Formats: sequence, C-alpha cells, structure tokens
Amino acid sequence: MPMVCYNRGMARSVHARIDRETEALLDRLRRRTGLSESELLREGLKAVARDRLLDHDTRIAGLGQFASGRKDLGSNKRLLAGFGRS
Repeated sequence: MPMVCYNRGMARSVHARIDRETEALLDRLRRRTGLSESELLREGLKAVARDRLLDHDTRIAGLGQFASGRKDLGSNKRLLAGFGRS
C-alpha cells in the first residue's frame, strides 16, 4: 500500500510500528470519528501527556476513587476530627 504524506504546517513526522490490536483500534476510531490517523495519534499523545505530565502537586490522591455513600464526608467536622494527624 503506498504511503501518502501531507505536511500542512507540521514541523516533524514520526514513523511508528503498531501491533494488530492497536491497528484495529486505530481503524475503528478513524471510522467512528472521521479523523485521520495522524489527527487521532496527535490527540492520543496529548491525552497521555495531560494524564502523565500533570504536576504531581496538583493531583489529589484517590480523588473520585472511593464511594463512602456520604455526601458530607469532606465537610462534616465530626467525621474529619483527627483526620491527617498521626
């Protein structure tokens, strides 16, 4: 299959090898979104960067990962008594 490259102001091109599972995922995303492979790969790289390069000081450990069933868990002074003290 011939490779066609369009350089619309992009400074650099990257060649990557992908396994069949990743190729199938890329194809599904391309068909579903109508985006080109390059657009999908750029968006994916940005998503990974947002996730992995987020300043660790701004992350809250465990945020959204636990369901206590209490709506006032973070604001009820009685429940927070002694929290964070060793």
